[in-house]
Amino acid sequence: MDAIPADTPRRGRGRRPIAEVRADVLDAAASVLLAEGVGGFTVEKVLSASGVSSATVARHWPSRGALALDAYLHAVGDELAARDTGDLRADMQRMVGAFVRLVRRAPEGRVFAQLVGAAQTDAELAAQFDHHYFGPRRREAVVLLERAKSRGQIRADADSSFLVDLIWGPCYIRLLLPHLTDQLTPAFARRVVDTVLAGAYASSASEDRTMDERAQRRSGGRQSLPHRSVPA
Repeated sequence: MDAIPADTPRRGRGRRPIAEVRADVLDAAASVLLAEGVGGFTVEKVLSASGVSSATVARHWPSRGALALDAYLHAVGDELAARDTGDLRADMQRMVGAFVRLVRRAPEGRVFAQLVGAAQTDAELAAQFDHHYFGPRRREAVVLLERAKSRGQIRADADSSFLVDLIWGPCYIRLLLPHLTDQLTPAFARRVVDTVLAGAYASSASEDRTMDERAQRRSGGRQSLPHRSVPA
């Protein structure tokens, strides 16, 4: 996306704390972004709404895309933050469910999809996405899975990064393909999490034996199964 222009006049407000200035810019940018979408989002509109100079904006955001993404994340707050309660299934369903609920809202979902689309041809926006959104969210999910692995909840040989891809991939497919967007539902997200985790859960010897017995019953007892000792 376009670089921010060098300078424009600003209203005379005197020197203010930088945190206050940033908050004003992000509030204004979020309002413009959510009202007009990525296509209608311009730095000039943000400058007009916030009353700050373009030099101030340029010091903190290297491009229009970086400002747009920061404004979006400012608007949605910590809705997507992960929490580790020790219950992997519940934690992953909560994390993915929060994302689905967010992108099903208007205009947040539409704008997020537009930002993801714009990042495909905007290297600066893509880098900002990786640094401020995709990277942190992915690491949080991997940490949840690694902690579950250390507790023996999922197999020791499970690839946590790959599990994250398996969980999030279907959600992004339904978000970004227009004819599938309406099918990105909380129920779908729960089903994805359950399906992926079912293949990753650690099985005890007794669970293995139960599965073997069920398989034998389904086959009518025609196959003999190897004996497995189960610890007392």
